[in-house]
Amino acid sequence: MRFELVRNLKGDEVLGKTLFDGYGKVLLPSGTKLNTPYINRIKQSGFYYIYIEDNELDDVKEDKKIDELKQSTIERLPSIFASIMQGDVNTIKESFKIVENLAEYIAEEGDMNTNLYEISRYDNYTYIHCVDTAIMSIFLGRSLNLKKEELTELGISAILHDIGKIKISNGIINKKEPLTAEEFEEIKKHPVYGYEILKEAGINNKNILCAVAEHHERVDGQGYPNGISGDKIWYYAKIISVCDVFTALSANRAYRERFNPNEAYEYIISNASTMFESNIVQKFKENFFIYPLGCCVKLSNGVEGYVVKQNKYFPDRPVIRVKYDHITKEKINNYEIDLLTTYNTIIESLVY
Repeated sequence: MRFELVRNLKGDEVLGKTLFDGYGKVLLPSGTKLNTPYINRIKQSGFYYIYIEDNELDDVKEDKKIDELKQSTIERLPSIFASIMQGDVNTIKESFKIVENLAEYIAEEGDMNTNLYEISRYDNYTYIHCVDTAIMSIFLGRSLNLKKEELTELGISAILHDIGKIKISNGIINKKEPLTAEEFEEIKKHPVYGYEILKEAGINNKNILCAVAEHHERVDGQGYPNGISGDKIWYYAKIISVCDVFTALSANRAYRERFNPNEAYEYIISNASTMFESNIVQKFKENFFIYPLGCCVKLSNGVEGYVVKQNKYFPDRPVIRVKYDHITKEKINNYEIDLLTTYNTIIESLVY
């Protein structure tokens, strides 16, 4: 499969990976031959890039199971939120089983080298942000050696981390202009609102409650709502904080355009020891890669090629397969460049 920007689609391509809309419904199944109406539908649904089939890049495989679990989780999220607001404890417990399934799969089978570009495929922010934050948090928690039951708690905490925003007016949440000081103070209350909502719903798990209440605290003490620092911050909250910030930066918001995933990635790395705990950022760096398999990149020596393999612990130095002469654009015999051993060459940009 090849990673392709939606704006570059011309029709006649074959979709390599099933597309889901912002509510977990299948938009187009893998294997669909694209045409103008389909491409328009993809654009209208907020996709920025997709996978298409490419026999010469058949190294890229689809993890259908995690897509299915993600779809199911997104579909269940409205009912999870509704049952919490209604205080229906039995329904809440039943609803959380989908998160248990997600955590169990990631703990036992999931590919640790998770593609950060997958996080930013959608414009729909309501449920996608919560689910993507949960998936990233579970992957990150696994790399930090959390047990399966802990990963489930972490996933539930991440799914619910922003539930307190239900109590904040849409006028503030979706405001395009800069927030006033009063409006920002209201936004800063959403972790407390979330804690209160969960307590009122009968959720008494301290790990979940503290994670929701503290996910905007910073290790340097400059966060909110209580300005606590270092080891005083609940461990789950520290993990969720990294993933929450990354997924938030990688999505379009009312007041700004999305960051490119490499920009959001660098933001996380540069804020180790201030916003985020250093060892968690290190695990983030080790286990999430920037450039997706199948994407086309331009190297500092002018050569263009496709990412075909990741180098663990070095997310910015994958293996590149070159198929075309970068000057004549004519096909050549394929060869590969391993950026881990080619010290004088780096990725300069994505080829759009």
